[in-house]
Amino acid sequence: MQSVYVRLRTHARRIAAHLPAPVFYRRFSWAVRLSLEIMEKTPLVGEIQKWVADNIEDDFGHGLKHSIKVAEDAGALVLIESRFLDCPDQDIRRRVIIALCAGLLHDIKRKHKNHAVAGAVCAANILKRYPLTLAEIEDICLAIRNHEAFRSTEKAASSAGAMISDCLYDADKFRWGPDNFTDTVWSMVGYLDPPLEKFIQHYPRGMDSIVAIKHTFRSATGKEYGPAFIDLGIAIGRELLKVINSEFEQIS
Repeated sequence: MQSVYVRLRTHARRIAAHLPAPVFYRRFSWAVRLSLEIMEKTPLVGEIQKWVADNIEDDFGHGLKHSIKVAEDAGALVLIESRFLDCPDQDIRRRVIIALCAGLLHDIKRKHKNHAVAGAVCAANILKRYPLTLAEIEDICLAIRNHEAFRSTEKAASSAGAMISDCLYDADKFRWGPDNFTDTVWSMVGYLDPPLEKFIQHYPRGMDSIVAIKHTFRSATGKEYGPAFIDLGIAIGRELLKVINSEFEQIS
């Protein structure tokens, strides 16, 4: 990564460090902990995580770290959304496991055109070797196909499938908050290595996309708590723009 981007990343992380954590993590710490516990103690999830670690391209801002975080939050969202459902605990736990699998696999084809569709096709082939029903595999693949923003979505065959799809989407879009400026952007520029002039030229468009994502959350919990993630990301992005304008005024 160019030294200028290392400097900007340092600025962004300093800005982020002075902001509070998203309210979601304080309000639902129990769900995040339980989701992580299920991830760590479920052999199926562990096997899929290992497969992802061995196969995902980890240099474009959407690698293993991103996938694990999305999976954890998707599982937490399923737990939260399931609180008032009249179904056995083991069914809820199974839905969490399916959401964790979807989260781990959702960006397995991130560099491909139409990466959500390509990822779903890849996931369908991989998942045949694991102890999953055909319906569960379809729920995972549907969630992967539906996780891109600003695109039409496919309808799930069941309420469980719809919940998993919505929760995966929202967990992925949580990353458009602080994570975008502490990690994702810098991994992407480290891979693409754009000239600084081009980075600055596209910066406002990137900020507009973050603003637009604020109104796309799908689950009830995502709609209530997702915008706060985005507000934090916007705050970091605007402060970073001040740094860019002051330090690189001759370019911007």
